[in-house]
Amino acid sequence: MTEVDTLIHAAWIAPVEPADALLENHAVAIRDGRIVAILPADETAPVSAGRTVRLDRHILIPGLVNAHTHAAMSLMRGLADDLPLMTWLQEHIWPAEQQHVSAGFVFDGTLLACAEMIRSGTTCFNDMYFFPEEAARAVDQAGLRAVMGLIVIDFPSAWARDAEDYLHKGIALHDELRGHARIRTAFAPHAPYSVADGPLARIVTLAEELDLPIHMHVHETATEVEQSLKEHDRRPIERLDELGLLGPRLVAVHMTQLTEAEIAHCAERGVHVVHCPESNLKLASGFCPAARLREAGLNVALGTDGAASNNDLDLLGEMRSAALLGKGVAGDAAALPAHAVLEMATLAGARALGLDDEIGSLVPGKSADLVAVRLDDLETSPVYHPLSQLVYAAGREHVTDVWVAGQQLLRDRALTTLDEAELLGRARHWREKLLGNA
Repeated sequence: MTEVDTLIHAAWIAPVEPADALLENHAVAIRDGRIVAILPADETAPVSAGRTVRLDRHILIPGLVNAHTHAAMSLMRGLADDLPLMTWLQEHIWPAEQQHVSAGFVFDGTLLACAEMIRSGTTCFNDMYFFPEEAARAVDQAGLRAVMGLIVIDFPSAWARDAEDYLHKGIALHDELRGHARIRTAFAPHAPYSVADGPLARIVTLAEELDLPIHMHVHETATEVEQSLKEHDRRPIERLDELGLLGPRLVAVHMTQLTEAEIAHCAERGVHVVHCPESNLKLASGFCPAARLREAGLNVALGTDGAASNNDLDLLGEMRSAALLGKGVAGDAAALPAHAVLEMATLAGARALGLDDEIGSLVPGKSADLVAVRLDDLETSPVYHPLSQLVYAAGREHVTDVWVAGQQLLRDRALTTLDEAELLGRARHWREKLLGNA
């Protein structure tokens, strides 16, 4: 008799490895927070489980990996809409941040974001924002997994004075979080237009020394490229290459403005790309050629961006947007099929963050980060192809149960580690502050 902590039966399991695999009427056995076996339901008799969960109407998938967020900006959801990127940033978001962002703002905003992500099936996210130590505290309380961005930007904020101060505080946080079971770090220089050559070159050296990824907005808009040509006489990717950033450590976010030569060069260097389709659409930033990038051999993950520009953190919805937009951009209805976008939202994100040995697919030995999505509602019936139904018909309201390292964070749509009423109260408090009423 094999003893396990939890045995989860599901109508279907999508392990992601292999990419298009689908297991019907199987069960996942979990012990000490890890997957120990995936076996047919009729072969579970020798397994003795402390708890058995039956999800006879669900598909069980790996926890989704949101590879690009600004989690605390959940408190700015809807603050400034229907504006181009630089107007949105310079005239609305940056002034609001200078006035209101604080340790308390980041903690409360990240908690709100964690709750939203849990309820939409995200179990790991890659963040970039000020006061990352407060974001890490919120992640720890929520029980989620995250990569905390050690943000660097040339201008001062409430968190740091200058690039040197950002780096000093970031490295201190990295040392503090070293060995944490669910939280890691990455250098997060904001963008080529907001970080000078000196700090970027230093980040390359530090990333090698500390073995960390580098998370950065790159080629987000045509304006960014034009500005770089004027100021540096080269496109941003060429400048980053000269500084030594182009390589397998770089997690390049957005990448909507690319030449064929740049695609080939990034593929050769092993750059990871994070596609944020809904944010790019809303800000009219351009189209990331996700299907073309994958064809060229690049690892392409998915991100939501922040709730201030999306306006949600729903990675399940992002999969559908990525699949539909990918077909339109490629001019090919077969581009980015359902199993491909599920891989982008799971294993590809884990790979970009250097976590693919731990999460991103359901295989024995990996952490038990799992999500159950109900497929028998009116909106998802009948089911012919479960993976297609997951991507093209299901919504985050169909996510019923979520586990991270075997701990259940969502049980039948109810949060287990966070207080929904308290979070809503904090959100109302910050709304009044940002409106100037408190």
